[in-house]
This record gives sequence, structure tokens and C-alpha cells, in this order.
Amino acid sequence: MTDAVLRIATRDSPLALWQANHVAALLRDAHPGLTVELVEVKTTGDRNRVDPLPAMARALENGAPNAGANGVGLFTKEVQRAVLDGRADVAVHSLKDLPTAPAPGLTLAAVPQRASRWDALVLPAGSGAGSLDDLPEGATIGTGSPRRRAQLLRLRPDLTFAEARGNVETRLAKLDSGEFHALILAEAGLDRLGLSGRVSKRLDAEILPAVGQGALGVECRENDPAVARLAPLDHPVSRAEADAERACLHRLGAGCHAPVGVRGRGENPAAIELTAALLSLDGKTCLQANATAPDPVAAGVAVAESLLERGGAALL
Repeated sequence: MTDAVLRIATRDSPLALWQANHVAALLRDAHPGLTVELVEVKTTGDRNRVDPLPAMARALENGAPNAGANGVGLFTKEVQRAVLDGRADVAVHSLKDLPTAPAPGLTLAAVPQRASRWDALVLPAGSGAGSLDDLPEGATIGTGSPRRRAQLLRLRPDLTFAEARGNVETRLAKLDSGEFHALILAEAGLDRLGLSGRVSKRLDAEILPAVGQGALGVECRENDPAVARLAPLDHPVSRAEADAERACLHRLGAGCHAPVGVRGRGENPAAIELTAALLSLDGKTCLQANATAPDPVAAGVAVAESLLERGGAALL
């Protein structure tokens, strides 16, 4: 990094590029005259769009550096490597993809203001509004997420599921061609791509979201001048919610593909309420816990320990 240039490493998907450009705009606003460049990176998760993500995560767990808890890092480790080897100064991630175990040499320097954290039900084009109750018996839902599947099965045990890999536009095309009755997608991603009109129903009462969903994570090298550059981008409440949620997942020893849903919320970073659910893959067992603490990390750890004390380890 020079005084006037900062390089951002990012995945090359349309959504990832939107996110990187959003962070670039925030940096330019915070530091007038700063030139921001993007360094596009292809990740393991981007190169393989066939295999289910949980299976890929288990494979990555066996010996991959910086894989994080339970093999996560499918969409982050190559982006992190670009920063560590000096090709870039900053990495921008969807925070839900970022391992809770820190990568040696990197620090999570900023969590900008969070967008919608909720999942959305998406029906085929032209369907308009709808709900889970409107789906036919045995409907096929496009999602590979164990968290989403378990929570949906708890509501509708008759549902079936199919992998829905690829970028958002690819998955929507598969839906509209009849491969699925519905998709479950992150509302934030649809909003960022200008596709808010495809949301048939926000599932804010039905499904607890993933850790960090709707938030971005901005990493840089420890003790790098970029740390100070990124400080104005850190949103205190969004950061506190993320810290609580990530602390919970880390204490559970689970990865981003575990059947764990969380919701951190609060108007004050020193009073974040965290709610979490840990489910069996079939949705038949669901443990829930919540806590509020002055320290977001303490709240996350307390919720995780409550789940573990009640038998949560068996569900992981």
C-alpha cells in the first residue's frame, strides 16, 4: 500500500464485486484522494460449483491451511492469501463465509453497517408474494445449507431439497426453468444485486440466519497502515453483533455449514442480545438459548455453553 493507493482482494462473482466496490466507495468517502483498486481472486468454492458445500468443507478440513473451524474457508482462504503475500492490502468477505478462527497475520479491521440478515423465500418469476404454506406437498427447495434445511424441516417435514450452486443469477435461472419449487437466498445478496423484487417473503419469523449474514468483513495484515485506514468503516453495533455471533459459533467448535442459526441484536454495542438455535439435520431436535451481556463475546460464549450443556455437542 502506498499513501494514495489501496488494493482490495475479492472474489470475482457479481455479488462479491458489488461488496468490494461498496467498501471501496466507503474508503474513498473516508479518505478523499485515495485510489482504490480491486484484485480479483478465484476461490475453491468458485472453482467447484458441483459438489455440495458441506462435503467440500469436510475435504478442506483435512490439511488445508487457514481452513478455520470444521473446514470452512471455501470462499475466503485464497482471498486472504492475496493479502498475506502482498498482492493486496485488504480483503473483503461476506462475513458469514469468514472462519471464526483468525488467520495468522491477519486482523478483522472493520465490519461496515450491516444489511438485512434474513433469508428470503424466492418463488419462480411471476409468482409474486407467497409463503412456505403455499408450497405443494413434497415441494423441492433449492438450498444446500444444513442450517436452512433443518429449520425448514422443522416447519414442513414433507419438503425435499436439491443443491443450488452457482452465483445468484444462475440459481434464479434454475428456479425459473423449473428445477425447484422455490429457492432460499440471503435477502441482502438480492438487495445488493438489484433483485429485491424477487423476494416472495422475508423469512424473519421462520428461520434464524447464519452467523454474520448480511454483514461484510474487511481484513488486513496485522500492524499494517491499512488498519487505521479501515477504522472509519467499522460500525459499532454491527461489529458487536458480529462479535457475539462469531464467538458463539467458535465456542461451539462449528463451521458455517453447521445447523446453527443466530440473531444478535441491539441498539448499543454494550448490550447485544444473542439468540441461537442448534438443530439436528432432520429438524426434529432444536435447542435454543439466549443471553445479553455488556461484552458481546461473553454473550456469544454464554449462549454456546448453554447449548453444549444441554447436549448440543451430539448435534454437531
